Amino acid sequence: MAVIHHTTLTPSKVELIAGWLPTRPWYRGSAAPVLEKSGGFRLDDPEGEVGIELMVVTDTASPGRTAYLVPLTYRGAPLEGAGHALVGTMEHGVLGRRWAYDGCHDPVLIAEALALIEGRTRAQAQSVTGAPDREVTRSCTVAPLATGGFTPKPADDERGTRLPLPGGTTLRVHRVLRPVPQNPPLPPRGAAGHVASGWPGPDGARLRAVLMVLDAD
Repeated sequence: MAVIHHTTLTPSKVELIAGWLPTRPWYRGSAAPVLEKSGGFRLDDPEGEVGIELMVVTDTASPGRTAYLVPLTYRGAPLEGAGHALVGTMEHGVLGRRWAYDGCHDPVLIAEALALIEGRTRAQAQSVTGAPDREVTRSCTVAPLATGGFTPKPADDERGTRLPLPGGTTLRVHRVLRPVPQNPPLPPRGAAGHVASGWPGPDGARLRAVLMVLDAD
């Protein structure tokens, strides 16, 4: 179980993301974003080495407020061969220097995201150690997903991130979140699996969306 340290981060996660976000092809803004942390959840690394967080940030500078899903991993040393996926480094008040990566390129996050889709692990609260996040919902209709020895090779475009998986399935990560009225949000028709959750809107209402979809090819 990951222990959440309530301490200082320099720069903050939001500051780190704000500098990285405009480099992504799915970024909707026309200028530098003005971000606020809106929500998200964590997953546990079974080895206890890698921090895993799926963060929702909202760009308040874009018309209509745009919410983005940013999966991140936090490591105590660089991830070999993943320099292109580095979001940046931070100084953690307890753990020292941390390397933050776009989690779609990190095999630990992908393995745990698939475990979540299959129901083999549970989403954890973003800021409370040992507390499950009961708002996160999931489904899966396919056989167990093998990820042993798998190196993620995601592709970003204007629609988000596509990640081919062993066995002929594809994980689609919705980077720009589109709120839906259903509670809980339902997966697209024909999807082999999904993850959905919610975050607070500007008027205090809960916004909900599908975050990830598993497609069977």
